[in-house]
Amino acid sequence: MSTGVWGSSPRGRELLTLVALPTGETAHNRAGRIRPLHSPEALDNPYDADMRIAVGADHAGFELKEGLAEFLAGLGHEVTDVGTYSEERCDYPDFGAAVGRAVAAGDAELGVAVCGSGIGIAMAANKIPGVRAATAHDVTSARLAREHNDANVLCVGSRFIGHQVAIDALEAFLAAEFQGGRHGPRVAKLDALLD
Repeated sequence: MSTGVWGSSPRGRELLTLVALPTGETAHNRAGRIRPLHSPEALDNPYDADMRIAVGADHAGFELKEGLAEFLAGLGHEVTDVGTYSEERCDYPDFGAAVGRAVAAGDAELGVAVCGSGIGIAMAANKIPGVRAATAHDVTSARLAREHNDANVLCVGSRFIGHQVAIDALEAFLAAEFQGGRHGPRVAKLDALLD
């Protein structure tokens, strides 16, 4: 099995594929150059590596959640997987709420939730006070969810976007910061709706 981590190459930043070889873990870029996984080049990371991130999914999102969790761990984040742990049929509200609770309780700074559409699991997460979950379908919607809405849970739909688009959206979500300004009072109004 392979996963990805961002690293540097002579051509700039690119997704590196991690593969386990008999000699140990290594990272290679698209050009096929092999580097030790724990080299400074392979661990070049544009995000804070000490972030705690909760991930969760229903059966439809299980496979994508696993890939996103591996990606996050590869970046050095502390990942808490709240389930599900298989493709056996289950209910998205349970896992959206679990991700939301982890974020609201401060056990995680951000959350990532996956279901078939990304919509139901976002609805569940948003029932938890203090959570602002947003469904994203691309890099722009993920980035704007953080910049304009101060989203703290990213939700994606495994039936609507592929693995690479989900990785790209997650990267944009992690890199973005809330802009405040005119958006601050609007987010405050969202939070006030829970009172």
